[in-house]
Amino acid sequence: MSISDTATPSAVPPAGVPTKPPARKSSPSAVTKELIAKAGATRRRAGAKFKIRTGVICTLLVVVPIVLAGFLPLADPNHQDLAHRLLPPLSEGHLFGTDQLGRDLLSRVLHGGQVSLTIGVLAVVVSGTIGIIFGAAAGYFGGKLDTVVSRLIEAQMSLPLLMMLLLVVALFGPSIPVITFVIAIAQWPEVARLTRSMVLVEREKPYVSAARILGLHRVQILIQHIIPNVIKQATLVVLLLLAQAVLLESALAFLGAGPQRPFATWGRIISDGQGYLTTAWWLVTVPGLVIAIMVVGVNLLGDGLRDRPRRKKKGA
Repeated sequence: MSISDTATPSAVPPAGVPTKPPARKSSPSAVTKELIAKAGATRRRAGAKFKIRTGVICTLLVVVPIVLAGFLPLADPNHQDLAHRLLPPLSEGHLFGTDQLGRDLLSRVLHGGQVSLTIGVLAVVVSGTIGIIFGAAAGYFGGKLDTVVSRLIEAQMSLPLLMMLLLVVALFGPSIPVITFVIAIAQWPEVARLTRSMVLVEREKPYVSAARILGLHRVQILIQHIIPNVIKQATLVVLLLLAQAVLLESALAFLGAGPQRPFATWGRIISDGQGYLTTAWWLVTVPGLVIAIMVVGVNLLGDGLRDRPRRKKKGA
């Protein structure tokens, strides 16, 4: 008998038994957690850039003509010409048309925007300052001060905003300083609540403990170390409140509680033109479109700045 006859046929499986394919070596996957994280960060970065660019374009499209309204060759916003009343947009010499008294609508929208934006900017500056000061003090010092500030925030945010504004304006008169102060008082709780929550986190960090060990005063630590670390996030909230301030001023003016004549604010222009909505649609549509572009631009800009990824410092 030969050697080949005595060898067991290990390479040939018995009949009827299914054969298993040879095992393949596992290759590393091309998609890793690091790549997924980079893809997500890239999408967030691209979305933030798109929001910022779109917001800047929309905001500048409204703000730049308003700022330059005094230097542009525009008609007097209060000049009446009954012979050219209710002219449609793109008429000769009237890009946005004219209103029921023959006044140039473009001039009224731009000059009215100066009043509306001035009130909005002043209101958010005052509300931001009050909110950051009270929120930072309540979050850092705590105790009775925190209790009082928190109860004030809760009490004011529980009240209907527009009704409260109308009541205060009715008591003190619809002047520009009163409206600015009223809007500022209505908006400070949002800034204070956010600032307080961020300061509560910051005061527990090691650098605050190190500053205390070095003998720095509590007020000095709050002003020089904690507030600079939270001011950026608080400023983004103040920027978003600018759109709300413009809407509140327009709502008050539309209801007759805004700055009185001869000031032509956006809300008053819409209020004066609502009776001609079926015959002269541009009296309401044009200023409403300007308000919408302004609000959308500011909101997109604030959202983009908030969503923008933070850059890591070298050596961190």
